[in-house]
Amino acid sequence: MATTQYDDLTSSARTAAPDGFARLALKLDAAVTGLNGIAYLGLATTLESWFGVTTAVQYPVGAFLLLYALGVLAAGTRKDVSRTALAAVIAANLLWVVLSLAVAISGTLSPTGVGTAWIVLQALTVGGFAALQYVGLKRL
Repeated sequence: MATTQYDDLTSSARTAAPDGFARLALKLDAAVTGLNGIAYLGLATTLESWFGVTTAVQYPVGAFLLLYALGVLAAGTRKDVSRTALAAVIAANLLWVVLSLAVAISGTLSPTGVGTAWIVLQALTVGGFAALQYVGLKRL
């Protein structure tokens, strides 16, 4: 009888949270994106001297990142993770990667060397979130 109880327990644990990985990937993305947005808003003047990207760009990007982080967090904290919402986050993250790399390669915002490195690092990080979220999507 004890074996049956444990079998039932592990069986229900496996089926209780099939979206656990996707949920974790979304929450991690939201946390890092939100912190990045806060940094752009709160440290824009300092970051302008390091990155070479003006505060006129950093403020709207920071505000966007905060709003986006809230949306990603909402998707990750719903009762059930929506496949559609998760796919939309993945698509948005991939778009961010492409646009970031285009900015870094073209030098559109006249970033410093450190700024270019930051843009590429950020693109790689967001690409990593998209990859994790894709794995989570496949597990749903």
